[in-house]
Amino acid sequence: MSGDRVRRRRNILKDLGLGRRTLVMAILNVTPDSFSDGGRFFDPPAAVAHARRMIAEGADLIDIGGESTRPGAERLSAEEELKRVLPVIEALRSDSDVAISIDSWKAGVAREAIAAGADMINDIGGLRLDAAMAELAAETGAAVAIMHMQGTPQTMQKDPTYDDVVEDIKIFLRESIERALAAGVDRDSILIDPGIGFGKTLEHNLEILRRLREFSDLGVAVLIGTSRKSFLGKILDVRAEKRMIGTMATVALAVREGASVVRVHDVREAVETVRVADAICRQGS
Repeated sequence: MSGDRVRRRRNILKDLGLGRRTLVMAILNVTPDSFSDGGRFFDPPAAVAHARRMIAEGADLIDIGGESTRPGAERLSAEEELKRVLPVIEALRSDSDVAISIDSWKAGVAREAIAAGADMINDIGGLRLDAAMAELAAETGAAVAIMHMQGTPQTMQKDPTYDDVVEDIKIFLRESIERALAAGVDRDSILIDPGIGFGKTLEHNLEILRRLREFSDLGVAVLIGTSRKSFLGKILDVRAEKRMIGTMATVALAVREGASVVRVHDVREAVETVRVADAICRQGS
């Protein structure tokens, strides 16, 4: 992928209309073991076909991940992660202009994904697990989603504690934003994600959603990812694949509370949900 193309797509979020409407980021797990759909799209042709379905349903971005980050998941080598994601990115980029996000905390993986056509980095490590990530985003012009996580996927659900969950997360995210800006990333190419389910209890997750608008104080757009997560299962007492309606309740709330991007498995339902929520909440904005 040429450097010229990266520069043309430097502000992919602006190109997508960030701030004018809520964007839908579609989840594509190219893994055998993700918590909700692990194994369903592990085969590259199946993953590409599913991505094309989600594009047809209205997805604004396809977020491609090759490493499961469910609680307790084992770390994957960069080589194996690239074997999973690159064929999918290359196939989609060959016949589609859809915005592509690489869901990885490894700068080496993100670099290869961007070279193959990805426009954005979705970093669960908040630019902290790999010190080279902020510089990579600045160098390539890729947009970056900075997520909060307490600990790592291996440790994050072992008794997570906070003094004030929202304020503590804001401190973490503010420091990561400053790291990105210092590296040369444009502010309007940054998203923040409070990290629902990543080192949080049920009550922590609910408190984040109740106070989601407070994250707007950080001066960048907010991404929220609640899709099919275990806190919904605790409320509804249903398996992951039965949590779509609960997810859409949180999507509508997130739009009401100022989220600019929602990350989901169920694209058609989310597109309709945000369209209605935007019509109510963004009137005259």
